[in-house]
Amino acid sequence: MIRGLSDATSIVRAVHTRETSARDVTSAALRALGAVEPRLRAFLCTFESEALRAADLVDARVAKGERPPLAGVPVAIKDNICLGPDLCARGDGLGYGGTTTAGSRILARYRSPFTATAAQRLIDAGAIVLGKTNLDEFGMGSSTEHSAFGVTRNPWDTDRVPGGSSGGSAAAVASGVCPIALGSDTGGSIRQPAAHCGVVGLKPTYGRVSRLGLIAYASSLDQVGPIASSVADAALCLQAIAGHDGGDATSAREPVPDYSARLEDKPQRLVVGVPGQARSGANSPELADAFEASLNLLRGLGAEIVSVDIPMLDHAIAAYYVLAPAEASSNLARYDGVRYGTRANLSPQEGLRDLYERSRSEGFGEEVKRRIMLGTYALAGGYYEQYYATATKVRRVLREAFGRALATCSMIATPATPGPAFRIGAKTADPLAMYLEDVYTVGVNLAGLPAVSVPMGCTSGPGKPLPLGLQLIGAPLQEASLLQAAAMFERARGPLTHRPEVTAI
Repeated sequence: MIRGLSDATSIVRAVHTRETSARDVTSAALRALGAVEPRLRAFLCTFESEALRAADLVDARVAKGERPPLAGVPVAIKDNICLGPDLCARGDGLGYGGTTTAGSRILARYRSPFTATAAQRLIDAGAIVLGKTNLDEFGMGSSTEHSAFGVTRNPWDTDRVPGGSSGGSAAAVASGVCPIALGSDTGGSIRQPAAHCGVVGLKPTYGRVSRLGLIAYASSLDQVGPIASSVADAALCLQAIAGHDGGDATSAREPVPDYSARLEDKPQRLVVGVPGQARSGANSPELADAFEASLNLLRGLGAEIVSVDIPMLDHAIAAYYVLAPAEASSNLARYDGVRYGTRANLSPQEGLRDLYERSRSEGFGEEVKRRIMLGTYALAGGYYEQYYATATKVRRVLREAFGRALATCSMIATPATPGPAFRIGAKTADPLAMYLEDVYTVGVNLAGLPAVSVPMGCTSGPGKPLPLGLQLIGAPLQEASLLQAAAMFERARGPLTHRPEVTAI
């Protein structure tokens, strides 16, 4: 990136005043991408010529007196968010094209005929798409190791995972390639990689951002949101993508506030609830210390720290890993080599059943197969009431418990993860250990609440320093107050004392 213009807020200001051009910013971002990508493998495809053309169109808009809110800001898009061949509503023919793979062999050649609403809104706001980022296949994973197209590495330590499933987006932001990237969050897939990569990740309220054009994993849980270099950049991105969309029946109709307007203000009264589970003995010692230090920092800023009781939080992981695989089983049934997905090559002796079986067995990875089988089992006759129906009851009770807790406090604080980023390959042989990485995040999705992960420090033990994340959880549609509190914390904490090992800045 251009020195001094590493955040979206500065880029927008400089492009609006013509201190620099969107083309110059984009060229610098593409050079940065080329410098770090061989080590990180954060991107599945890049759009060099298309991005430069899009930048020229933004510069032309600015020259006419327009002030696009994200003018010239380089962004990355997670590759389960569709980009179509024509991305410009103004009729000038801008198109990025490319595949939308969801990290899966079964969609390796899929080209979307339309663009996701969230991506289109970014582009209309003047953002420049650099490329599509790597992810765990169909968003099913916590490490970006379950991609059909290779593993993404953490910029802080390339022997470690970046988190998942939006690991490519988090790595792109953390390495300085772009200040904003879109991710999706079904059980923590924005907040967990943001924490592991030392950046900000915001999971909006379910329905605040349109899901149109997001390839479905679990439709009642999925939500698009920003991963950003700062809270201010996350607010800018959310401003651009939030709002009702007639193409998404679950899209909220409530007006979208100005998320940046009062970001610098200190909340008049801030009561932060801490559930007992946040101090789990499973937390790494350094994370436990950083969490207590963060609570003390908030206390020093005038926040009142109180205990809250969310008893069903202990059952969130179990409920999630019934409900999400059940929805995945249903959503992924369409990928059969006939309606959707790559078709297996059959011998003359094979029939339709062979086509289904081989297309799905060859197209899906092991983790996706595991979750489809779990979900199919939970929905099967004789087990539906025992598993799926019970999990839906737990979800309802959990939502009510969060509501009672948030009636007594402004927001809830927990760690974003139980520890720092783990080594590549450390948990792939133990799915349960991998699933427990999301212990602090899945309950938020089950309850449909907004939450933000903000860096709270770094490890200082043997080895390379690794970032740790603080999660703040709010009431429905209260993203503005969450961002305000996160920004206050970010200012008081100051810059992290260490920087990523792989960085383009």
